[in-house]
Order: sequence, then structure tokens, then C-alpha cells
Amino acid sequence: MGEAGPDRDAARAVAAAVLGRDPGPMAPAESASHHVYVGRAVVVKLIEADGHPRLGREIALAPHLPAGLTAPLLGSGLHRLGTRDVRYACYARAPGASPGMGMPGVDGGTARSLAEAAVGRLGLLHGWTPDGDVRRTLDEPPDHGGFVGRAALLADIDGLRALSGSGAVPRRLLDGLAAIAERAPLTARTVVPVHADCHWGNWLARGRSVTALLDFEWARLGEPADDWFFLARFSGPHREAVLDVVARATATPKETLRAQCEVREAAHLASDLRTTLGRSAGQARSAADRLREVHELVTARRWWPHAR
Repeated sequence: MGEAGPDRDAARAVAAAVLGRDPGPMAPAESASHHVYVGRAVVVKLIEADGHPRLGREIALAPHLPAGLTAPLLGSGLHRLGTRDVRYACYARAPGASPGMGMPGVDGGTARSLAEAAVGRLGLLHGWTPDGDVRRTLDEPPDHGGFVGRAALLADIDGLRALSGSGAVPRRLLDGLAAIAERAPLTARTVVPVHADCHWGNWLARGRSVTALLDFEWARLGEPADDWFFLARFSGPHREAVLDVVARATATPKETLRAQCEVREAAHLASDLRTTLGRSAGQARSAADRLREVHELVTARRWWPHAR
């Protein structure tokens, strides 16, 4: 689906049906997995009906999430677009704007305040006790690429070794990933609901406070560190401040948080890189980006600045 024409018309038709009135202008917004259109009062997400099932997962969870955590779901279903169906979710538009991946242009004081507010909102999620069908939905995680245990991480690294006979991944990087894996817990816990993708591009903020956490399509049962990793990793120059905020709010030693974040980044990178290298040569740029990130993780010791 493209960003204009029929897709915009579908978004407007969905919004009009849900609101019972003309939604006004609908502008496309950037999204890696859906077609998203933003109006004055609503946000509409569209995907082919036979596309990935994550929007359905988000729709199933949305009415049950803790109050005040995310934008309210106003309507969802299928919309006929020409000869095919598209799945949609229509949300009330929450106030504020995204701080963005890496928090560009955000000063240190504001970053710390946003982190404090985000930790508070995530506390609502982590303290939520879902039951019935909602818990079963959370208990059936998609292939999220995150940390599930030492054996799975080592298996991904072994898979990278097998794909790297030509030296696509330098041995020192593979050995560095393996060293992180050897220090990892045997298994990851699945004890609380987690967002599992709460980087700063998925938050809305106004002033020094957050207003909503968006995009629950990866939500699952996990442990709080699964979310602390995303907050810290994608906070740009404010990583140390965010780690400090999390450590203080959760009474977790900062060194423990560093180790938890390190192993989670290793798991995501190993999974992403293995998938990328298994594809065609057209993925070379993506592989190069992932290799740079692995270097920052294992050689530059991203999570251990005092050890450089």
C-alpha cells in the first residue's frame, strides 16, 4: 500500500465511520510496519488483512491495558479497499509529540524528567495483572528477537558463525557476543507484562512529561529489564542519566542494569544480523549497520564506559 491515494481514502473512511463525522485532513506518519495516518482527533493504522498479525495482537490488548498508559482504542476491524481487505485500528489522538529515537535536541534536564515519567508509566504496565484471554495473548509472544535464555543466544551466535565462513562477521565480534552470552542467565523470566519496544520513538511527550506509550504490537510477558533496555539504549547522549533514573526508581544496582541491557542488546543484534545475513545481497547496508552496532557493543563496551 502506498502513502497516498486509496490508503489515505481508507484512513479517512475509517475515521469518519468511527467518529460519525468528517475527520478533517489526515496526514501520513512514519511507520516501519503499518500505514499510519494522523488527523486532528484520531490516528488510524492500516495493514493488509493477510499481513503480519501484530496489529491484531495490539487490538486485543488495547481495551484491557491500565488506564492512562496509552491512547484509547476507538474502533477496529476490516475495511474493504478495492478488491482486498485491510485491517485497521483507530485511536484517539493523544496530546504531545514523540521525543524521537536518540532524543535529538532534548536537553539533559528534560531527558531525566521524561525518563522519570516513562519509568512511572511502565510501572503501571509491569504492575498490571492480566487474566483470561488477555494473559494468553501476552503468553504467546511473537518472534521478538529478544533475550529468552543463554542457550537460545548461543544458538543464534553459532548460526552467525555458520553464515560467516567468508568472514562476513569478524571472529572477534563473534567471540565478544559469545562472551556476553556465557555471562547471561540460563533463562529469562516471564513474570510481568512488558511493552518490549518502548524506545523513545514510541512515546508521546509534552513539556517534561510523557502523555502516552504507543504501539503495543510486541507486548508480551517478560521481565522489567526488557523495557529498561529500550529506554536506555535509544536515549542517545542521555543513556547514563536514564540508567541512573531506572536504578533509583527500581532500587536496582546500576551495574546489574548494565549487564541486563548488554545481554538484551546482544540477543537483538545476533537475531537481527543472522536474519539479515540469511537474505540476499540487497541487505548489505543493513548488515553493515548491525555490524557497527555489534562493534559498539562488544569492542567499544557500550554499556561499560568506565571499562574502556
